[in-house]
Amino acid sequence: MSANAYTQDIKHKEDELAIAYLPAVKAMAFRLKERLPSSIDFLDLSAIGTEELIKLARRYDEKLNDSFWGYAKKRVYGAMLDYLRSLDILSRASRKLVKAIDYAVEEYRVTHDEEPTDVELAEILEEPIEKVHDARIASTIYTVMPLHDQLQVGDEGASLVAVEKDQLVEVIKKVLSSYKEREQVIIQLYYFEELTLKEISEVLNITESRISQIHKSVIQKIKESVGA
Repeated sequence: MSANAYTQDIKHKEDELAIAYLPAVKAMAFRLKERLPSSIDFLDLSAIGTEELIKLARRYDEKLNDSFWGYAKKRVYGAMLDYLRSLDILSRASRKLVKAIDYAVEEYRVTHDEEPTDVELAEILEEPIEKVHDARIASTIYTVMPLHDQLQVGDEGASLVAVEKDQLVEVIKKVLSSYKEREQVIIQLYYFEELTLKEISEVLNITESRISQIHKSVIQKIKESVGA
């Protein structure tokens, strides 16, 4: 076999490998999209994931990794998260405003038993409605991010600079242990099973609003524990 033919044969196998896992990438993009605002396009997520899959297939070495999807899954998902981080909506939305909105929503819910509209939040915070709208979208995007991203909302990550990963894990375990078993299950389903708020609501027979409230409460307690 000539060098050119050998190269073509390798490239063909790489393409076949990528094509075989395209359905898995689309399923991943779909599941992530379900947890995001309507303004985020499924096709964009799928395209980012597919592009990363092709790159990974071309540099995959089966001698080093016996499972291609095991090797590629986290990297493809990571590429989708990097895409979300790059969105203008996150750069436009002040992290401090995101934090202020989360706090205002919880305060409003206590007295009204429902979430405020963007117009009501704009009045409460004395901010332009466009900024409030962008910040609420950003807040929803942040909820699908790893905890380290979420913990940086509001203080630009200053409190996390000196926190080691192992220490953060211990803090998270301690905070979760202070919650009731049902609330721990909610966090488990959201972060590890990657269920949507609607799916968790149907499984546990609890409102989506209450699930969101518990989720944000856990994040806030973790931030307080690391000195935010």
